[in-house]
Amino acid sequence: MNQTRFKLSRIALSLSLITGAGMMAPGFAQEAAADENSDIEIIQVSGIRGSLIKSMDVKRSSVGVVDAISAEDIGKFPDTNLAESLQRITGVAIDRSNGEGSRVTVRGFGPDFNLVMLNGRQMPASSLEATSASSSRSYDFANIASEGISGVEVYKTGRATIATGGMGSTINILTTKPLNAPGEKSSFGIKGVMDQSTDEGASITPELSGLYSNTFNDDKFGVAISGSYQQRDSGNKQANSGGWRTYPGIVTGPDCDMGNADWGGLCPASPNAIENLPSSDSIYSVPQSLGFAFHEVERTRTNGQLVLQYQPIEAVRTTLDFTYSKNEISDRYNDVSAWFNFGPSSGVWSDGPVAAPIVYSEAFGAPGDLAMGGGQFSTVNENKSLGFNVNWQASDNLKLELDYHSSSADSSPNSPFGSNNVIGMATFVRTLTTARFDTDLPTLAIGYPPGFTGIRGEDMRVTGSSFRNSQMRSDIDQLQLRGNYTFDDGILNSIDFGVTSSETKNRSAFSNVQQDNWGGLGAAGDINPSVFQLDQLGDNFSASTSSDMLKEFFRWDFNTIRQIANDKYGALGQVGDCGTSFCASSNMTTDRRTTEEQKAAYVQLNFSGEIGERFYGLTAGVRYEKTDVTSNALVPVYSGIAWAGDNEFNLISTGESDFTELTGDYTNVLPNVDFNIEVVEDVIFRTSVSKTLARPSYADIQGGQTLNALVRIDGGTGGRGNPDLDPFESTNLDLSLEWYYDEGSYMAVGYFKKKAKNFIGRTTVEEQTFNLPHPAQGPRYAEAVAAVGNNATAIRNYIRTNYPDTVDANGFILGVPGDTAATFDITIPVNQDDANLDGWELALQHLFGETGFGVIANATFVDGDFEYDNFSRGEQFALLGMSDTYNVVGFYDKDGFQARLAYNWRDKFLASTVNTLGLQNPIYVEAYGQWDASASYDYTENLTFFIEAINLTDESVRSHERNTLQLVNYTETGRRFAIGARYSF
Repeated sequence: MNQTRFKLSRIALSLSLITGAGMMAPGFAQEAAADENSDIEIIQVSGIRGSLIKSMDVKRSSVGVVDAISAEDIGKFPDTNLAESLQRITGVAIDRSNGEGSRVTVRGFGPDFNLVMLNGRQMPASSLEATSASSSRSYDFANIASEGISGVEVYKTGRATIATGGMGSTINILTTKPLNAPGEKSSFGIKGVMDQSTDEGASITPELSGLYSNTFNDDKFGVAISGSYQQRDSGNKQANSGGWRTYPGIVTGPDCDMGNADWGGLCPASPNAIENLPSSDSIYSVPQSLGFAFHEVERTRTNGQLVLQYQPIEAVRTTLDFTYSKNEISDRYNDVSAWFNFGPSSGVWSDGPVAAPIVYSEAFGAPGDLAMGGGQFSTVNENKSLGFNVNWQASDNLKLELDYHSSSADSSPNSPFGSNNVIGMATFVRTLTTARFDTDLPTLAIGYPPGFTGIRGEDMRVTGSSFRNSQMRSDIDQLQLRGNYTFDDGILNSIDFGVTSSETKNRSAFSNVQQDNWGGLGAAGDINPSVFQLDQLGDNFSASTSSDMLKEFFRWDFNTIRQIANDKYGALGQVGDCGTSFCASSNMTTDRRTTEEQKAAYVQLNFSGEIGERFYGLTAGVRYEKTDVTSNALVPVYSGIAWAGDNEFNLISTGESDFTELTGDYTNVLPNVDFNIEVVEDVIFRTSVSKTLARPSYADIQGGQTLNALVRIDGGTGGRGNPDLDPFESTNLDLSLEWYYDEGSYMAVGYFKKKAKNFIGRTTVEEQTFNLPHPAQGPRYAEAVAAVGNNATAIRNYIRTNYPDTVDANGFILGVPGDTAATFDITIPVNQDDANLDGWELALQHLFGETGFGVIANATFVDGDFEYDNFSRGEQFALLGMSDTYNVVGFYDKDGFQARLAYNWRDKFLASTVNTLGLQNPIYVEAYGQWDASASYDYTENLTFFIEAINLTDESVRSHERNTLQLVNYTETGRRFAIGARYSF
């Protein structure tokens, strides 16, 4: 359908400035298009130009700073993935997983600081971590297909009418409502995806989608149903270091006495073995390992939505809807790696003050292991949302809305063996390991013993293994009552008001069955060598490899080796649900259960008038919210303390775990003031001041308390969460100047500043946890000291002699009633850090008249006092995800032909302050840019053919620690193409 030419009249513009056109409340926004009495001009457009015009209208007519993306046609969103569409918005950056957009960062605030809503309802989020229980609140957009989405709104400023939780932004996903667009409409699409990254998957995989909407009985009843089914076979090739260990600068001395007490400090093989040895006034890092992994990923994504609407009379509209999404991911891999033992080393080092090896080499006496492991990750994410809405125009002036939804997000294993399973294998032939880090893809060179002719399958042995069970589920029940009262005259146009009650329940759990026989299980020859397939390492990467690179490694099937290991070595070590060490356990060792109950009320006043002859709109609102937190966590139960040696005290475990409960609460008052004025014709100035918040991670508010098993004579140590943490808060200032100079064309410049507080640090408190009597405190101990003096051996002998009934069979002295309860230094999270962030947003959208050509360009520049100090080795606070971004999109849309070429770039950003070894080392994701393209042709009015291309130039993603030489991960994901057809009527 060709677009209707559109330009806001002064009356329509003034109305938008007065009312905020659709921004009064999310529920009313959904119904605005259906209001037959509305004086706001309706846009009926399609295609790229139509989508841009609709999105521009949302931005122009909004109160506050809002950006939007609209569907180009029914069943057609600008990008194949919601996150990839969102990255085109000014200020939005994305994280990618296996080449697809997954989570978003907005204005420097990472995924956990952004709230996602579906049709104005807060959505639960769940995710899994590989080696721990997830504590994240971030929403993964990879779970939702874009075909059933009609639009997405990004609220960058706070609104009293919007649920809290988005300190960076609130993102509202909109779906189709049949009564908003009466009549019969449908769209059916088929797509074939060709992913160049897979070596073993299908050459082409299917994607099917359909959407049907119709109204009946004089448009009183409507039904809309949409669904999509998508398969993708993909892969990726990685290089990774396994993490780095960082040390203070060294002072050389005899016998490798470098002044480094920690394992891993430099110890040159000879006085001249290390070129450019790091100086005493620098810090330096050494790699834990270097390896290469080759993943094959199968993803099946199923989405569906059913919407039923009934409008018995003009004043009442009811909506019942159910939304479902399921994302199943199976990832299997093989790798080859070498572990560094930190013996005498040689190499070449970069200059300080943050030094890293250009070349790092270690030799072995006896041959060490050349590891060739494998893994299988099978998970499923399932989301469900059932909602009911009643919208009642109670009078000409009063509109009321009741909205309820019950939604869940569940992430769990999709394999009988666990969510994340790895088996190590090795052949013991390594005598020299040399790593070179001065290229994007590092080089691993291996030296072999005399007479070596190549790796052999008959020498392969099973080593360590780990079978992990990670689970997370979040449930939200939310009831909202919203109202809007419109005045007939005066500068106060309307009042928005409402109350909300919601309950969020979250559970995240984890267990691990691990055996650490890294020296090898059984003997060489235990496994039939026919299960191993020889492969060439260099042939697997598109990046060129050095002639020194390790040549060969073995691939093998995970399930085959798991069964062999299960049969031969299953009785060793820990056991899972299958009775061996080679499956996961449902006996959780981490189990967090949190309930957050929120009560909120808001009121918002909407004013308008004229300053001179210029229309203005003013909105002032306040939201009051109270949150009660109840948090339970599974912790080991201890029955006492045993005095095992002169200076050794051990906690006595019952072998059982139990839940402990902690509670907290907080209240927040969140005001907002938004002002818009048309300073000259088609030029709008807007300013907003607001306060927003985001909530701490589930790990930080967990209710459980864990103790370290070793106790000192003066007490012990441990840690717990803190449900009484205050939420993160940000006071926000936004200034924006926007020039809407032609149909579908505008320029905008915006400045934002955020003063954020309550970021979380750590402190230590003293508590007498579990009231455990300490055997070296109290009257019995004082009596012994008085009798024999302050000698630990003599004191213990005295107690054994005089109080034999307090000594166990091992001769350990037990704490007993009457002894003083042990005091523990408990580390807890506390609100500690404040920081400021500001930035600029620039945007241009231009349609070149009737030529069909157009361009979109935007950039975001962010700065703040969140910088990580690479020279400091201590724990630091820093904001994750802060980076500059820009987008450039060129397109053509005319006479049924559409084409688009898009480039997105994101600067380097901090992804973590803790590395894969659990050490206080930063991880930076390096700057990344990607080209995408698409084209379509309307063969008939109803039938469209299209083609898409993702990552045209085959870019790779790279991350590092303190120095760019300190590789963390290098990943190649390849190009992806799709071809398909869509039929609409």
